[in-house]
Amino acid sequence: MEYIYAALLLHKAGKNVDENGVKAVLTAAGVKADDARVKALIAALDGVNIEEAISKAAAAPVAVAAAAPAAAGHAAPAKEEHKEEDKKQEEESGMAGLGALFG
Repeated sequence: MEYIYAALLLHKAGKNVDENGVKAVLTAAGVKADDARVKALIAALDGVNIEEAISKAAAAPVAVAAAAPAAAGHAAPAKEEHKEEDKKQEEESGMAGLGALFG
C-alpha cells in the first residue's frame, strides 16, 4: 500500500511518478524499497491517467452507498418468503414423521 501512496504523493506534488521518485518517497518514510515492487508499480501505472482513476474511485463508494438502501428494501420480502417456505417444509416433514409413527 505504501508504494501506491508514494505514487499518489508524487502525483499530487506535480512530480513525475517514476522509479527514482517512488524510491525516494519510500526511503524518506523509512520504508526499504523493493526494486521489483517499484518496477511493477511503475509498469502498472504506465498509460494510466491518475486523476481520472482517482475521480472514478471516489465516485464508486457514493454509488454503492446510494444503491444499498434500495437493495435493502428488496431483500426484506425475500427473507420473509424464505421464512414462510422453511415453516411449510418443517410442518410437512413433521407431519411425515408423525405418519411414520402411527402409520
